[in-house]
Amino acid sequence: MKKIRYIFSLCLIALTVWTCADDENIEFVSTATAPTNLAIQFDVTQDNTGLVTMLPTAEGAVSFDIIFGDDTIEPESVENGNNISHIYDEGTYTVSVTAYGVTGLSTSISKELVISFQAPTNLVVTVENDAAISKQVNVTVSAEFAINFEVYSGEPGVLDPVTANIGDTAVLQYLDAGVYDITIIVLGAAIETTTYIEENFEVTEILAPTESAPTPQARQPEDVISIFSDAYSNVILDELPTSWSSSGFLATTIESNNTWQLSNLDFVGMVTNYAEGINLSQMETMHIDYWVPDGVSNELLVKIVNTVDGGEDIESLGATVSGSWQSIDIDMTGFDGGDLSNKEKITQILIDSDGVASTVYIDNFYFYKEPTDAFDDGLLNNGDFELGSEFWLIGVDPSSAAPVVVDSDGNTHYSVNVTSAGNPWEVNTSQFVELINGETYTLTFDAWSDTNRDILAGIGLSADPWTNVAETTSITTTRTTYSYTFEAIGFGAPQARVLFDLGADSGVVNLDNIALFLGNGPPAQFDDGLLNNGDFELGSEFWLIGVDPSSAAPVVVDSDGNTHYSVNVTSAGNPWEVNTSQFVELINGETYTLTFDAWSDTNRDILAGIGLSADPWTNVAETTSITTTRTTYSYTFEAIGFGAPQARVLFDLGADSGVVNLDNVSLIIE
Repeated sequence: MKKIRYIFSLCLIALTVWTCADDENIEFVSTATAPTNLAIQFDVTQDNTGLVTMLPTAEGAVSFDIIFGDDTIEPESVENGNNISHIYDEGTYTVSVTAYGVTGLSTSISKELVISFQAPTNLVVTVENDAAISKQVNVTVSAEFAINFEVYSGEPGVLDPVTANIGDTAVLQYLDAGVYDITIIVLGAAIETTTYIEENFEVTEILAPTESAPTPQARQPEDVISIFSDAYSNVILDELPTSWSSSGFLATTIESNNTWQLSNLDFVGMVTNYAEGINLSQMETMHIDYWVPDGVSNELLVKIVNTVDGGEDIESLGATVSGSWQSIDIDMTGFDGGDLSNKEKITQILIDSDGVASTVYIDNFYFYKEPTDAFDDGLLNNGDFELGSEFWLIGVDPSSAAPVVVDSDGNTHYSVNVTSAGNPWEVNTSQFVELINGETYTLTFDAWSDTNRDILAGIGLSADPWTNVAETTSITTTRTTYSYTFEAIGFGAPQARVLFDLGADSGVVNLDNIALFLGNGPPAQFDDGLLNNGDFELGSEFWLIGVDPSSAAPVVVDSDGNTHYSVNVTSAGNPWEVNTSQFVELINGETYTLTFDAWSDTNRDILAGIGLSADPWTNVAETTSITTTRTTYSYTFEAIGFGAPQARVLFDLGADSGVVNLDNVSLIIE
């Protein structure tokens, strides 16, 4: 009857869900997984009766079936959190337990159970410090005629034992390192037990990291200023540590990774250089990794100082967490709160503690900004002048170099001062480019001056008969973007040109971000809306298998250099058994539009939608019939009755066999 009641409860759950959902909306279970971390604990009475109490446990389980392994034919069911007792005769048994989740998915294990009315014998006991967790001791026991064991730590004031099955590990977490007598009592079904004492065992504290700090992501050199990291090129420090530092300092390595060890840290200072310092004004975030041992709770802080123009500011790294590497990112606007005059000339940097911290390890100390989208100059080269004069000429002289400057913000652009007005072509810059007779081109550029004046911008030939089309552009002291569409009617050449004739009026002419596109403008930029890496150009980043944050969705690069998601479903099954998702915030009651490209090597269906990434897995989804032709699909969903900061976009792909390719996935809030 227990079994029947359980099946009935599942049917009731299913009925409730299906009456509230679309026929196609089965995603409430689409990423539900079978129960995990299944275990069963045996507790036997030491009275020669063979009475064993069993406690099954598992994550995500609602009930368990237990097969006792003796002549009991039917399994016994027990709800999660309850135990069950059974009487055995002497002998060796295999106890099997199956855990069921709310969807009916199951996980099974088997454990050997030895019932003997003899005292446990032939003990093999292992007591050892954990290699990664400070002041943790792991105890394992094997023995004949034994079922479980109790471990008494010997720590003052700790009276309750830690219990584990034979073959499993009992974990002792000590408050203090030191020497202890650890008592292990091994129990079976007999009245008599067997005791083992590990005398004078030294519990150790981990005082240094056992693994190196996380490796930072790859960044372009212009996007990072690194003080100390093996991942980047570091700035040259004139002093490290400074003579006025109040800290021990040791440059060491952990797993071949360079690391700073600071001891008795009050503060440690470093000097970039006192002449100009380093310019952090364009950086958006400060990053630092630290590791402190258990017991160190001092607040850690970073101070930056400008001794050229004056001022300093200090920022906290937050509540100190011990025993593992902590990666901290601080918004650089936080350093605007002190009397720091500017961040352009940072000459000193200090790592502080609000008291003397015994040991602090530091790695990956750098400042960075998010990468800017690469400028698209279309048919041209170096349209943003970041390569200086390269490709840009004076007139059409290939041996010449257009005048280029770098402004105070570090931006490179074309600049010329026309001291006296004359013919427009007398002051000119051009770039060679192929133009095709009869085609349409769009020219865009930024321009500004120190006065109001005109320039000519266009396209044309770079030799006789100099045919061209151009527009007069009235520029001002405000940097402005201009765009013109030209038709190359009656002219074209492999080495034609984009041209700017600037000599008709006096005054400075500045040009930047020049682009030439075939047709009516630049190609539309992909917008993934609320998502990240919707075009998969960053590979698997942000895309998961199911909802496992440690997983990486399968991504390929095709023969055209395009990156996209691709998976081959070799056999049909449940839709959720092959899935990719991305976490995204969904707001209850809001409407969203999901757009994506999909194609296959056959005609088959997939599910696409939005929903929760954890129990109760509420979602809305649509069945999409994809073909061998790459096609764009778009669906509008309402998040009715669900929402979460870490919900998700989901694709369930397992119902049919065949390849599934996805690209250009976008989610927009309406």
